[in-house]
Amino acid sequence: MYKLIIRPFLFQFSAETAHTITFNALEFLGKIPGVLSLLKLLYSKKEKPTQLLGIQFPNKVGLAAGFDKNAKLLSVWEALGFGYVEIGTVTPLPQSGNPLPRLFRLKADGGIINRMGFNNEGAEVVAARLAAFRKHNKHFIIGGNIGKNKVTPNENATSDYLIAYKALAPYVNYFVVNVSSPNTPGLRELQEKEPLKQLLFALLNERKVLGYTQPILLKIAPDLTQEQLLDIVEIVNETGIEGIVATNTTIERTGLQATKQEIESIGAGGLSGKPLKTKATEIISFLKKHLSERVVIIGVGGIDGANAAVEKLKAGAQLLQVYSGYIYEGPAMVKNIQKAIETTEN
Repeated sequence: MYKLIIRPFLFQFSAETAHTITFNALEFLGKIPGVLSLLKLLYSKKEKPTQLLGIQFPNKVGLAAGFDKNAKLLSVWEALGFGYVEIGTVTPLPQSGNPLPRLFRLKADGGIINRMGFNNEGAEVVAARLAAFRKHNKHFIIGGNIGKNKVTPNENATSDYLIAYKALAPYVNYFVVNVSSPNTPGLRELQEKEPLKQLLFALLNERKVLGYTQPILLKIAPDLTQEQLLDIVEIVNETGIEGIVATNTTIERTGLQATKQEIESIGAGGLSGKPLKTKATEIISFLKKHLSERVVIIGVGGIDGANAAVEKLKAGAQLLQVYSGYIYEGPAMVKNIQKAIETTEN
């Protein structure tokens, strides 16, 4: 039904309008008694839990950051079969993000370009929403993806990450440090060796001082050179952070079916979906070869179905996240991936 009716309807609208329509509809449906149970019946399957990062994940398929930035539909995502959800990117202060339009489909490529710019309601509002959710649901796995506000200069970025960390820490199961979005000016400079080490050590120290135990992961860009990836490996080993999310969106535009005119009319932004599939998998494979066994890799980028999901796991990912593929394939995707994983592992 999704591909025959719902997707054609949503694709008549701009990408961001369709996203808003979807969210409003799911929020409304989620409040109707019995609907969540029905969704669970349709889209969830018997779970096969996996223990990673000191957390028991009901299954390996998560919803990537950027989809539910403000933690509004957590109960819905659980009912739709996701093993976990990563909210955010959350910044200390609310911000509206970049001007519209800022979200675009590349239908021929199965891709999406976004330059959202960390639009979110801010750490205080999101934390309050998480607190309300945790009153009735303490078991669903939530990751907190944190970043800095656009107006905060890089030399003060650590302070922003610490504020967001402290706000979300009572409610999330793990953290992801986002220094790899291409849509906040200068943010990717924080991936450089010294600034990144300083930031991660500050977060680890804060975790120790406050007595929290949630693992801290780093989300990296797919546009890093091999030398930069080796720097990331060194940083992970030196700091002792628990994992990597590979990868964020790419700024590259090579090998696309979309016309040059279409690409130029869209302009800047991070590209996700099928065009990212091979690059993300190659980076996962590289990291797996160079990182110690203790480091968990979450694979994201171009997972458009069961085969792509299994490829990521074979390359070295232990958990998965979907975003663009979910928009193109629909809610049955999670269940299909879980079935494929079980078949592969049995």
